[in-house]
Amino acid sequence: MKFMVSWRIHPDKRHAALNAFAQMTADDDKKDMGDKITLIGRWHDLSEGSGVAICECNDAMAIARWALNWNTVLDIQTRVVLDDEETRAVGLQRINEGAKN
Repeated sequence: MKFMVSWRIHPDKRHAALNAFAQMTADDDKKDMGDKITLIGRWHDLSEGSGVAICECNDAMAIARWALNWNTVLDIQTRVVLDDEETRAVGLQRINEGAKN
């Protein structure tokens, strides 16, 4: 499954969050996520103190553990998302189900 993880830094924690993230190595980042999560991409809006990541994982608890690593400085939302191919497959399935009724 793919997840969209979006966050907003607590206003009084912006510098603490940026300092913590800036000092992480790629290995630290992977350890923070855990071995069940594959990061597809991550984007930061520093002026707003927010961002979004797309990751792949078949374990919702792993996503929750990752989010909890940051919840003292961020408000985090996670959503299951589909790519174009998956969305088209769902659409075609719905069309085919409708044709049978």
